[in-house]
Amino acid sequence: MRTGDWTTKDIPDLSGKVMIVTGGNSGLGFESAKAFVSKGAEVVLACRSKDKGERARSELLQRVPEGSVEVAEIDLASLQSVRQFAEEFQQSYSRLDVLLNNAGIMTTPYFQTQDGFEGQTGTNHLGHFALTGLLLPVLQKTSRSRVVNVSSIAHKAGKMDFENFLFDQGKGYSPMKAYGRSKLSNLLFTYELQRFFEVNGMDSRAVAAHPGVSQTELFRYLDEKWYFRLVRPLFNAITQDSTMGALPQIRASVDPDVKGGEFFGPSAFFEMKGFPVQVHSNRASNNREHARRLWEVSERLTGIKFA
Repeated sequence: MRTGDWTTKDIPDLSGKVMIVTGGNSGLGFESAKAFVSKGAEVVLACRSKDKGERARSELLQRVPEGSVEVAEIDLASLQSVRQFAEEFQQSYSRLDVLLNNAGIMTTPYFQTQDGFEGQTGTNHLGHFALTGLLLPVLQKTSRSRVVNVSSIAHKAGKMDFENFLFDQGKGYSPMKAYGRSKLSNLLFTYELQRFFEVNGMDSRAVAAHPGVSQTELFRYLDEKWYFRLVRPLFNAITQDSTMGALPQIRASVDPDVKGGEFFGPSAFFEMKGFPVQVHSNRASNNREHARRLWEVSERLTGIKFA
């Protein structure tokens, strides 16, 4: 694998590639989409808001007039919306080179998705689990396809509890506890998905990435806290902007040397900032029994089985 400071200049030609970026209208997703479009990929911005997606598409085409960008609506907090997106995508496309599961929410107050799931796990993990399973046929038809799940260094604070996986009726809920569990779930799913690909002889790779601590809209709930506003100057000094924060997931998506089951994050200051390198997740994320149980629970909750 290439050493040194990996940047968007290292992205190979992506002509002919089809890529989905969930949450591609802002933040890390927008930066990723911009990098892919500039290298010739056809990018589908999968967004909760069609209007915001269209504005992002317009901005991308202003930057890359010859680019190919489509917008499709998806609400990861609704299995019905996920199903509709997957059906419409497969009616329009016969290949999918990269599914970048980027969209997410962070440290929200307790709420439930349309299907009754705790909001953060329902959106960050179960929505993407369902989307990946529904798009499996087109991934299987595409040589060297990839699924890239965006986790967080907050996975280290996550703990699995299969007796109260979704914080039933808010029991035991805290915004950071739920966020950590959802990001740990992203990694457990990635590693189990790679094992699924290998067992079934699929020419696909499952890869994970995290952005370090990047200044995006995800921090809007923390910005409401008085104590966080006090430390904002220090926070800004030790973090990075979304352009740098997107590099790990961009590299995970397009670097030809990436192998299934790898994890990418920033290289400096406790993985909070820096250029993208291969990093290691914690022991809990490598618990195979928990990965298997999470897969089974996710199939039961979503009603979607990987076949």
